[in-house]
Amino acid sequence: MKRLVAFTVGDFNGVGPEVALKAALHPSVLRIARPILVGPLDIFRHAARLFKCRVELERAVFPALTGKHLQVVDVGDGIWADVKFGAPTKSSGRSAVAAIERAVELCVNGSVEAMVTAPTSKEALHLAGYSFPGQTEMVTLFSGSQKVIMMLVSPSLRVGLVTVHAPLKDVPGLISKEKIVEKINLMLASLQRDFAVKKPALAMLGLNPHAGEAGHIGSEELSVLQPALDAARTNGARIDGPFPADAFFGTQAYKRYDGVLAMYHDQGLIPLKLLSFGKAVNVSCGLSIVRTSPDHGTAYDIAGKGKADASSMVEAVRTAVAIAKNRSSAA
Repeated sequence: MKRLVAFTVGDFNGVGPEVALKAALHPSVLRIARPILVGPLDIFRHAARLFKCRVELERAVFPALTGKHLQVVDVGDGIWADVKFGAPTKSSGRSAVAAIERAVELCVNGSVEAMVTAPTSKEALHLAGYSFPGQTEMVTLFSGSQKVIMMLVSPSLRVGLVTVHAPLKDVPGLISKEKIVEKINLMLASLQRDFAVKKPALAMLGLNPHAGEAGHIGSEELSVLQPALDAARTNGARIDGPFPADAFFGTQAYKRYDGVLAMYHDQGLIPLKLLSFGKAVNVSCGLSIVRTSPDHGTAYDIAGKGKADASSMVEAVRTAVAIAKNRSSAA
């Protein structure tokens, strides 16, 4: 059975419309999903012409969806005067948020089974008057979910993040025993429910070089990370660490685990993208709905040129469909 999946427009001044269209028309996607685009219809039509996509677009009418062409949930006018490939604008940010909000609504009310968000930028969101750090926080709020962990998934590695888009100088203050235990529990629950791993085993990375070296290069491993590990294990979690990040990846120790918990963004995502750039998927674990996105940003430098690679968007759809199926089976 093909799953109904909503694809949001992302930032229409970036590669969002292009990768959404290319993914929606990809043969491997069409075998498993029925794509529904969410964003300004005029923007998608313009993108289809510009990138020579052989497709006819029409407005989606729920719940019937009887149209034969690719369906678009139209969130309003794209405001052509504000379309500037390669630069975030107030309008592109506003359209991105409108599409996300509508896609979440479709997931919550059961009209679609999952959503895949094309990339947008924080600058565009801020220009539009929103203070969200990113799309994950928006989806969490709009869906009424309480807790979330960002997990990047690739064929060879799954990495969850304790902190996400935070300056490095702020990371130590954002890490606490309670927060780490929460992220461990969310990640383990997602691996079981969403990825059908019956008894997942996790590895935790240290915050400091050499994982603090017994307190000689930072104290957080002793004062925060180890107590969090002990508390999680008391609750039955299978988790080892904290490991020095460089040796952990250098020796390929990650292959022994179902997932890795990193303390901050680049610690976990540099090795993941080195191994699997273009094949990795961002999964929002812990949400009441299924949401994934590609592992790249708006790529303003190639926006409007037809050069965008939709591979990660395609992988995001495959992952969303697999999660939806696993959740259905577990229900």
